Amino acid sequence: MRLLLVEDDDHVAAALSAVLAKHGFTVTHARNGEEALQAVLPAAHGERPSYGVILLDLGLPDQDGYQVCGRIRKLTATPVIMVTARADVRSRIHGLNLGADDYVVKPYDTGELLARIHAVSRRRAGGEESGAAGEDAALRLGSVVIELPTRRVSVDGAPVQLTRKEFDLLALLAQRPGVVFRREQIISEVWRTSWEGTGRTLEVHVASLRSKLAMPALIETVRGVGYRLVAPAA
Repeated sequence: MRLLLVEDDDHVAAALSAVLAKHGFTVTHARNGEEALQAVLPAAHGERPSYGVILLDLGLPDQDGYQVCGRIRKLTATPVIMVTARADVRSRIHGLNLGADDYVVKPYDTGELLARIHAVSRRRAGGEESGAAGEDAALRLGSVVIELPTRRVSVDGAPVQLTRKEFDLLALLAQRPGVVFRREQIISEVWRTSWEGTGRTLEVHVASLRSKLAMPALIETVRGVGYRLVAPAA
């Protein structure tokens, strides 16, 4: 897999590139936001193979990492994992709203990073396979419409932009309204992993969905168990 590493610290980049190479990744290193955008641009126009994952550090010297993420998302659907020292939920939700697929908080364990890289890669492949299968159903829950074939969501006819994982999470819950999904089940089906560290990511994605759909009560937290979707009135 080709991976774009956006990291301004050469020592950190060299060490991480060596680890990634041992796990089969071909790493391209960009030292700032502009280099990252230049690296993505040719692939966006089909001039060379695209990256499997973009690992984006937010502490860049020339541009705000969030801004870079937003610009990357306009060029390519390649999964983006943000690397940040900002551990608060609001910062994470902001990153997800800009199109990031996941995040890793510094300092992080290399095993955690590798697990997240493989998780977003599997989800990308799984999404492509689902699209090829051509499901023809649309889920309607009050004013919310979830189009499975096109992976589009709208509320009162207005489109809502969701990341891949946000859509997968919403679609899973919406297929069985009122049914409580255990956290472990959601993580297994959406992230395709049993790794316990994904639990915090789940919480952030639920919060992001509530915010984007402007329906805080749509997804109910069942304490100690998981989540369920409460279908709104038509």
